[in-house]
Amino acid sequence: MADISREYMEQIAQMWNARGKGLITHMALEIEKVSSEGVRVRMPFNPDFCVDKDQTLLHGGILTALLDSVFGLANFVTIKGVSSMATLDLRVDYLRAARSRADVIVSAHCFRKTRHIAFNAGNIWFDGHEDAEIARGTASFALTRGDTSLLEAMTKGKAS
Repeated sequence: MADISREYMEQIAQMWNARGKGLITHMALEIEKVSSEGVRVRMPFNPDFCVDKDQTLLHGGILTALLDSVFGLANFVTIKGVSSMATLDLRVDYLRAARSRADVIVSAHCFRKTRHIAFNAGNIWFDGHEDAEIARGTASFALTRGDTSLLEAMTKGKAS
């Protein structure tokens, strides 16, 4: 599938960042890649998210929240006309200790969609260690469709 235009990617990033609240805003997420085949997001190292004295071991809840949020981004990219979504099911398999001071990278994609449900898969690793996954996950989301999605409204200047 073709890559998404730079302009559309910027609009998606703007919308996604505008919707972020709470913990997600503190993650300082950076969208690195958006295409019709999936998304890739970077979370800069943040010692506040570590649970050990040496500040090298990331809390598993951070990884789960990160994956859930990036799945949402993948859904907005893949599915036209979505106004909102809710996580129905989220499974995360932790494959190794998340011990590093490197940035965290998440790759996610929507592998199946119906009118009301989206299914996602993704994985997490530290920057520079693509072959050593920290975790992988799957999820399903309930989709709410409207006459106009938030992204479409933003591109027409109807939403802030």
